Amino acid sequence: MLRSVNVLRGTAVHATDGLIGDVHDLYFDDHKWIIRYYVVDTGKWLPGRKVLISPHVIQPPDSREEWLPVALTRAQIENSPDTDTDRPVERQAEASLYDYYGWTPYWFPLEPAPQIMVQGDAAERESVATAGQAGGDPHLRSAKEVIGYHVAASDGEIGHVEDFLIEDQKAEIRYAVVDTRNWLPGKHVLITPKWIKEVKWAESKVFVNVTQEAVRKSPEYISLDMLDGGYESRLHKHYGYPIEWL
Repeated sequence: MLRSVNVLRGTAVHATDGLIGDVHDLYFDDHKWIIRYYVVDTGKWLPGRKVLISPHVIQPPDSREEWLPVALTRAQIENSPDTDTDRPVERQAEASLYDYYGWTPYWFPLEPAPQIMVQGDAAERESVATAGQAGGDPHLRSAKEVIGYHVAASDGEIGHVEDFLIEDQKAEIRYAVVDTRNWLPGKHVLITPKWIKEVKWAESKVFVNVTQEAVRKSPEYISLDMLDGGYESRLHKHYGYPIEWL
């Protein structure tokens, strides 16, 4: 199911035995465009603390989609290693977190995305600790930060990133929502990560492999309700790219 990051931010998060806080941010891999962590602000429960939660312990939302269940207990979260989310996340901190929960680290060879596993043996835990000495993941980015970045087509600017749409079951970013109001007033368009040529982080700018004219004529994005197979087919056909997930 596709979800808006802007809508997810602020959504209440419940452990198996009670409320733990709300979604503050999402960290994603800017190479694979996979969600690595939900950043949860624990609010009044653990004041001044934000914790990292793997998307693979996030359960389907309640029937009214008002809160997200997490397959962890409050005690597990309370006793988890502290992580400074106001700075780039160090690999050592990630390793400590994965070791604590018994998860298979996503940076392991042949592991394209984080997967939950039973508690590893001593050799695996030692591998996690060793990996933690190498510094942070240079591809780990904040969705909250990237929203607002300027977006440039192959022949000029087209707008800015307003939102991300994520596929929660696969924990991946499916689309960036681009607001073209400074160029095409009132229109929003969708761009997939596959069409992104480069992101210049120092310039806060995203470069995409499409032209301004293609964006001008692209099917307009209005809301998640319109994202059925027909709309996505029209969108990809317009840009001349196949749909890999349909």
